[in-house]
Amino acid sequence: MNGDSPERAILVGVKLKKEHNYDFESSLEELAGLTEAAGGEVTAVMVQAKDRPSSSTYIGKGKLEELTHLVKELEPDLVIFDSELSPVQLRNLEQAVEVRIIDRTMLILDIFSQRARTREGIMQVELANLEYRLPRLTGRGVEMSRLGGGIGTRGAGEQKLELDRRRIRNRIQDIKRQMLKAESTRRLHRKQRQRAGLKTISLVGYTNAGKSSLFNALCKNAHRTGIEQVEADDRLFQTLDTTTRKINLPSGMDVLITDTVGFIQNLPHHLVAAFRSTLEETVDSDILLHVVDVSAADHLEKVEVVEKVLQDLGAEQDKIITVFNKTDLIEFIPSGDNINYFVSAKTGTGIEEFLLKISRKLADN
Repeated sequence: MNGDSPERAILVGVKLKKEHNYDFESSLEELAGLTEAAGGEVTAVMVQAKDRPSSSTYIGKGKLEELTHLVKELEPDLVIFDSELSPVQLRNLEQAVEVRIIDRTMLILDIFSQRARTREGIMQVELANLEYRLPRLTGRGVEMSRLGGGIGTRGAGEQKLELDRRRIRNRIQDIKRQMLKAESTRRLHRKQRQRAGLKTISLVGYTNAGKSSLFNALCKNAHRTGIEQVEADDRLFQTLDTTTRKINLPSGMDVLITDTVGFIQNLPHHLVAAFRSTLEETVDSDILLHVVDVSAADHLEKVEVVEKVLQDLGAEQDKIITVFNKTDLIEFIPSGDNINYFVSAKTGTGIEEFLLKISRKLADN
């Protein structure tokens, strides 16, 4: 952000012929939410329908001229593309439009850079940032060093992007070594928990599904302090670093419950790779609570996105319990079953019954 005023952005999306209208529109809508989460403000949205993106500028020649005129007219701080741009596309677009260009991946990396708090989280984000930006430094070193602050320029930490490639590669290797150490420490802690007989529960789900609110509601009921444990609001990716607390279930059993980072459509592979060890530990839990915002019109599509990520990570299907949250925002609440539950973290509706059912499930395992 520049001072107190949000950075002004034009969003650009290319609708491919093979892509469903709904998927394209929801992705663009999500891009607007991500822009706001990064501290930006959407001033215009430009859309083009094409068979395939242009290899040199992503959008077609005519659309590029239109974008250039729009930039001169609106004078935005940056233009954000709803797909990952190649180094060539990025360079050509910036030369043609003469304003900062970022893509969906850079935007998400920027948000992660702002939200990471723990040492491991910061390392994971820096690794993803450096691996993403390294091939995009060609001919842009001077430009990058002049950028200062702003959306899409954060995240490399103290490693300025004008450093030569060798130093960046050395930094990448250094972070990977540190993360291996952190991973082995986490593995040791997991073995200690298993020896102590402590069961584990992890909350997963689409970003903004209410995972942190549900985490707080469960802790309020079952944590010894009876108070909320994490910050929760409506911003995308409010939770980035995992938070774990011990709660006491109605059966008297102590369990560890963990809140995790949310998923979205087209989560950049750089981030999935960087967070893989954390995500794999999550799916290794005794129970996976897949939290769904039942009030969202597209909640079934979001369920598919999360299920695909869990499947890719090797999650066992019988460990997954789907929790439909935000029932206070719908008129009719369906009756649940053994793998689908309906609750409201905000009002507390269904939380006590839900804790009882989790107790029974863990006792049966």
